[in-house]
Amino acid sequence: MKKIIAAFDGLKYAEGTKQFALYLAKKTNAHLVGVFLDDELYTSYKVYQLLAEKKLVNDVIKKAQGKDKNVRAAAAKNFEAACRKAGISYSIHHDPNIAVQEMIHESIYADLLMMYAGETFTHYKEPRPTLFVRDLLGDIQCPVLLLPKRFASFKRVIILYDGAPSSVYAIKIFSYLLPQLRNLPTEVFSVYQKDAVPHLADGKSMKEFMQGYYPKAKYTLKKGATEEVIVKYLKTLGKDTLVVLGAYKRGTVSRWFRESMADILMHKTELPLFVAHN
Repeated sequence: MKKIIAAFDGLKYAEGTKQFALYLAKKTNAHLVGVFLDDELYTSYKVYQLLAEKKLVNDVIKKAQGKDKNVRAAAAKNFEAACRKAGISYSIHHDPNIAVQEMIHESIYADLLMMYAGETFTHYKEPRPTLFVRDLLGDIQCPVLLLPKRFASFKRVIILYDGAPSSVYAIKIFSYLLPQLRNLPTEVFSVYQKDAVPHLADGKSMKEFMQGYYPKAKYTLKKGATEEVIVKYLKTLGKDTLVVLGAYKRGTVSRWFRESMADILMHKTELPLFVAHN
């Protein structure tokens, strides 16, 4: 039985993540773990605001802490009730330490992590990809399914392929982890540069490899700037499309100065992204 973990911010409970997690756990007969990242340094209140309002700080903080505890408990209770109703195998973890570190540790012992692509674990709104998500993806120890806010069951799979080993690795891992999705209409999407001859990189080997997993896969080649072409194409597709792509992991300096394709797609699309790197 595979182990899928779904990460939650108990103070900003992502209902869509719960629905995606239940859907996939039931479809794959996996054990689902709800990981509630109850980072003690992250609260719903800001101490400096309480000081500015000249309130009885200790009393107010104690009350605010109690409220946060109740909100987080209600989120976990909601998740547990949904798992029971769905009849799936599940467990719940409450991790009180620094959220990103806890999540990386949890990922060591998981086959797949699912989470809302806009999670921040801060008071502040951030554009996607958020700092939390970027830090997490740089050191994650298992494949990740980054989710939009609203749930839609998967009806189609788009595989982004550029001939690099990382893109083939992502296909392998996706196939091994989620064989139940092999029957969905599948498309291999590739981009070639304007001055290049239209061709699928390592086409013969790639098609031979795909024959064992997705014999009915469709192949699409488009000309142009890679990022621009991919984003434009994905925006024409329904929100029930699952996108598979490789490689995220690079050095910290590289991540600051060059966005990955996952970063770009999180920012410019609302599609679920299956990301794997070796």
